[in-house]
Amino acid sequence: MKQLLTEHIPFTVDKLLVEQSIKENKPLRVSGIIQRAGVKNHNGRIYEQEILEREIKKYINGPVKEKRALGELDHPDSSVINLNNVSHNIVEVTMNGNDVHGVVEILTTPAGNILKELFRCGVTVGISSRGMGSVEEDSDGVLMVQEDFDLLCFDMVSTPSTPGAYLSVNINSGPMHEGVSTPLPNYTKVHNIIRDIICDNTGVCKC
Repeated sequence: MKQLLTEHIPFTVDKLLVEQSIKENKPLRVSGIIQRAGVKNHNGRIYEQEILEREIKKYINGPVKEKRALGELDHPDSSVINLNNVSHNIVEVTMNGNDVHGVVEILTTPAGNILKELFRCGVTVGISSRGMGSVEEDSDGVLMVQEDFDLLCFDMVSTPSTPGAYLSVNINSGPMHEGVSTPLPNYTKVHNIIRDIICDNTGVCKC
């Protein structure tokens, strides 16, 4: 039986570059590994390379090519992308061995502006795939994602599950810079982070 499957990769962004993006009104792009095949994540699941390659190819030829590879700020409990909560668009995806690399453009939507502010405050946010599929447990107790998996999108979230991958920043096709990792507070939802870093109703961050 198909279920909603989500996987997460954390990354950090240099907040000075975010401030530059805001000040100069230039696109903010983050790039790096957004998914990985053949590696057990913190959810105990493995995506076989053949399955992930198939879905990434469909994703590139569909949503990415058609400029509709949108994602939300935090995961909804749904397979539908809610346009009211869209924060970013995936503009480029490639697969190199087991690693899926992506270039993510942060949009100037309300959710996208919140995401920029989180980056500016040094908050570590993860990128997470969302899809529908079933899993089966193998003899070692690992949950293997099955052939019926359908990749839907990549969201920005607060709880990481895929280890060892960080994104870097590219503003308006300029130089790329590695972000500096900072500890992620014990939050379960991005909304809780937003509540704690915004001290009043003006939306001004007090970091």
